[in-house]
Amino acid sequence: MRAKQTATRPDDEWRHLLSDEQYDVVRRGRTERPFTGRFWDHREDGAYHCVACGQGLFDSADKYDSGHGWPAFTAPLAPDAVTELKAISYGTVRTEVRCRRCEGHLGHVFGDGPGPRGLRYCINSAALAFSARIGADPVHRKAT
Repeated sequence: MRAKQTATRPDDEWRHLLSDEQYDVVRRGRTERPFTGRFWDHREDGAYHCVACGQGLFDSADKYDSGHGWPAFTAPLAPDAVTELKAISYGTVRTEVRCRRCEGHLGHVFGDGPGPRGLRYCINSAALAFSARIGADPVHRKAT
C-alpha cells in the first residue's frame, strides 16, 4: 500500500501562492460570507479541486443548491480526498472538512443533506478551483 502524498509548505510560501481571501479561508480556517463566493451558484459540469494543492475534492454531479449560500455537495470525490475533524466554534460542536493532502480548511459537513447519506458538505468557494469536464455543456447543466 502506497503512502499518501502530502503538500506541506512554510507559511510564507502559502501566503505567496494564495490570494488574501484564499489564505484566510484555507490556512486560517475562516468562513467566507454566504452568497458571495464564485462557486455557490456555479453550474458547470466538472470537478472541484483544492485551491492550495490541487487535490481532487468534489464532483459537480454531487453539487446541489442547499439554499445556504455556499457550494454544497452530498459526498467528496473519493472517501480519502478529505479529512473530517470535530471542531468547537462559538460553543457549537461541528465537523470541519479539510483537504487530506495539504490539511487546508475547506468548510464543514452537516447531517441535513439530501439522499441516503443525508450529508451536506458546505464548502467555501475560496478553497476551491474548478476544472470543466471535457465535452461538457457548461451552460445547460441542470440545477438541482
